[in-house]
Amino acid sequence: MAKYKPNNEDQMVMLPISLQDQLVPGTLEYTINELVEKHIDLSVFNARYNNDETGATAIHPKILLKVILLAYARGMISSRQIERACQENIIFIALSYGHAPDHSTIASFISSMQSEIETLFCNVLLVCEELGLLDGTHFSLDGVKLSANVSKEWSGTLEELKHKRDKLQEKLKRVMEEHAQADQHPQVEIERQKKRERRFQLQVERLNEFLKDREPKIGSDGKEIQSNAVDNESVKMPSSHGVLQGYNAQALVDSKHQVILAAEAFASQDHENLKPMLAGAKKNAVAIGKDNTYFQGKQLTADPNYHSLNSLKVCKDEKIDAYIPDIQYRIRDPRFAEQGRFQQRPDAKPRLFTVSDFSFDPDKQVYRCPQGKELTCHAHGQVNRYRTYDVYHALPEDCTTCPMKTRCLSKSTTSRRYLSVPVDTQPPNLIDAMKAKIDSDEGKRIYGRRLGIVEPVFANICVQKRMHRFTLRSKMKVDVQWRLFALVHNIGKIHTSGAIL
Repeated sequence: MAKYKPNNEDQMVMLPISLQDQLVPGTLEYTINELVEKHIDLSVFNARYNNDETGATAIHPKILLKVILLAYARGMISSRQIERACQENIIFIALSYGHAPDHSTIASFISSMQSEIETLFCNVLLVCEELGLLDGTHFSLDGVKLSANVSKEWSGTLEELKHKRDKLQEKLKRVMEEHAQADQHPQVEIERQKKRERRFQLQVERLNEFLKDREPKIGSDGKEIQSNAVDNESVKMPSSHGVLQGYNAQALVDSKHQVILAAEAFASQDHENLKPMLAGAKKNAVAIGKDNTYFQGKQLTADPNYHSLNSLKVCKDEKIDAYIPDIQYRIRDPRFAEQGRFQQRPDAKPRLFTVSDFSFDPDKQVYRCPQGKELTCHAHGQVNRYRTYDVYHALPEDCTTCPMKTRCLSKSTTSRRYLSVPVDTQPPNLIDAMKAKIDSDEGKRIYGRRLGIVEPVFANICVQKRMHRFTLRSKMKVDVQWRLFALVHNIGKIHTSGAIL
């Protein structure tokens, strides 16, 4: 007959554990402990504590910082997850010296770090500089769209939100009527009705509070954009996973070891973020001992989403060797000529006529369309964005009856064709100069480095470490959390370098 060891569930076991022995050299938790203890200026937290004479003792900020950094590195971004780890995981118990901070303390600490996060980020960046992890000759800028801690259902124009509130009030009224008639129903049904009634009541109160004295949210084009009743600083934006309600998290990355030099979360599109990101990177560079001209003459690569005249002007003013292509650059590149995504599909709409399809009659000073109709000059020297044009237009009756108008008019509602002809009396502008720069062999080689520099950073943060969403609300708090994500990434680079064993 088989014999087994006895199983006594009532047996008491005492485990003598040395907390510091759990932090083994060569592990990430050891690196985090060494950085926080020896390389990070924790005095920046002293101003928030005023309990030297009265009040209870507080958990030291270095304890909270250690457990938050390790938790984020392991994909735990919920304060309740971190609280549980401090109670059950021996590594977190060692880092917290057995104090086990609760989730409210952890959440409050993170969301109130606006004045300290910049110092913490620069402290770690200085360690990267001292270890030789920064190259300082080539930088890449990119962003990733991350979901905010809010649902898209709470978004809409003010009129749409008012309509949503009215619909909820109607539902609340019906539920209250059902509740009044539920005396003969089972207790379970009554409780369910109470929960529904309370839920609709809270939703109506939230919308009423948000809509009170609320002004429309205006976009860059001067038109109203959707507001959000829960986090009004977040915006709807397209991403690789569809439209999400969130923020655009940006990172400027050094090419040598993919260390993040600057990180910030925005509620705007990429082309608006190059200037503030460069300003933030310059500020961080000065904080680690560089001069204010650190980026002059350095290479900067960014994808076509950053291509705009304002972005190129910023790079020119800062004397940065930028490589930011326009959205058509792959179509011009012969290396992609055989790829299907850059070829016209058989079912695609026919190509619209361009200026080259129109011929100029020097005797009459008119242009002729492919059908032989005349277009007369409407305006000379009109400035549109960064170019100067002469504008010609056709007669409405010629375009209305034209059999080829679908290839000539961009919209079916347009009455006639306006032809804008560039005037070549000005020096090459920044847009044309960038196109020539990107299309050159050297430009293609330098821009080709971008993919291997910045994209793995977002893969590490969002996929490997599972920091792919925000748990806080408002731009200020989300920005703190994104910089913590970037801080964890940079600490990982320090750890893999093996400098801190």
